[in-house]
Amino acid sequence: MASLQLRSSFPFRTPTWTSNPPIGRSSLRVRCSAGPPKNRYSVTLLPGDGIGPEVISVAKDVLSLSASLEGIALQFEEMRVGGAAIDADGVPLPEETLSVARQSDAVLLGAIGGYKWDSNVRELKPETGLLKLREGLGVFANLRPATVLPQLVDSSTLKREVAEGVDIMVVRELTGGIYFGNPRGFGKNDNGEDIGFNTEVYAASEIDRIAHIAFETARKRRGRLCSVDKANVLEASVLWRKRVTNVASEYPDVQLSHMYVDNAAMQLVRDPKQFDTIVTNNIFGDILSDEASMITGSIGMLPSASLGESGPGLFEPIHGSAPDIAGQDEANPLATVLSAAMLLRYGLGEENAAKRIENAVLETLDKGFRTGDIFSAGKVLVGCRRMGEEVLKSLDSQIPATARS
Repeated sequence: MASLQLRSSFPFRTPTWTSNPPIGRSSLRVRCSAGPPKNRYSVTLLPGDGIGPEVISVAKDVLSLSASLEGIALQFEEMRVGGAAIDADGVPLPEETLSVARQSDAVLLGAIGGYKWDSNVRELKPETGLLKLREGLGVFANLRPATVLPQLVDSSTLKREVAEGVDIMVVRELTGGIYFGNPRGFGKNDNGEDIGFNTEVYAASEIDRIAHIAFETARKRRGRLCSVDKANVLEASVLWRKRVTNVASEYPDVQLSHMYVDNAAMQLVRDPKQFDTIVTNNIFGDILSDEASMITGSIGMLPSASLGESGPGLFEPIHGSAPDIAGQDEANPLATVLSAAMLLRYGLGEENAAKRIENAVLETLDKGFRTGDIFSAGKVLVGCRRMGEEVLKSLDSQIPATARS
């Protein structure tokens, strides 16, 4: 973990130490751990655009309470990124934001983008800020779980017998491939027509390192890894398959299979339970993870973790900024809350605190609370803030770690 430092002031940074949960909620009974914190961490918060600030606000409260129950102190620093940074700083990723993020132990992102910036040139699009953030943090492995919770199985667009029990982890290579490859740009063909071109390119080392992450992930799950490519058409995929197969020799306990991306897209809808862990390149992972997410019933439920070889990880919900509902208290904060749980588990190594959040989410769903995207007859329709408050109540009812020792 990065060493903890107190840093000089920057106008937008709002550092706060908390070893106690948020106060001011009359319905919340505060349960604090006794004694000094056993661990201290710094977390950079990037609310971003659209519904980002709303869901980050909820996740921050949940992180604070879960950490306090485990005797952990968190320092939060809030920074700008995306469209908010373009408006205030003239760039989608200010240098100060990246610097603070790099020095922290973990980074939690809300969402970026919106109609307001759609016509901007590429360098001034919010999405460019996200790509530069991933590159600047050196995070190359994107872990996207797609789990159909028993409470939400009827929210899936697939038949119950198809969706029930689905538990998939998509491991997506994040910093290579066609999104970053060169040459890229615009030009003319031999007929004088306008063309746009991009390059799908991978080096052996890029494939090897994501393959190792995928095999390690599969080893901790059910021991099955499916590598998805398009080796019947693309040379980059031929190398991908060769390198993944070579790495497999180091993991004899993991069963490796290969599948073309078009077949994988079909199989995810036909029989998603056949998959355990999937590893694939940047663009295929982008598409397949979103497809897998809809099997669960709502993209508003799914978290993600982006990890590198060292330094802080980046944790974010996979939904977009949803500008149509921004500021209306209609967003589902649970994907961001579950991203906070992944932050605790993969970013800080605090497994017990992560489980507290996941159990609180399940308990809240068991009580019947639903935001609009997962609502069904007979349930209680709530907004973003209320859903957060219910998760906090479920967390608050848990026994502090010190009380168990």
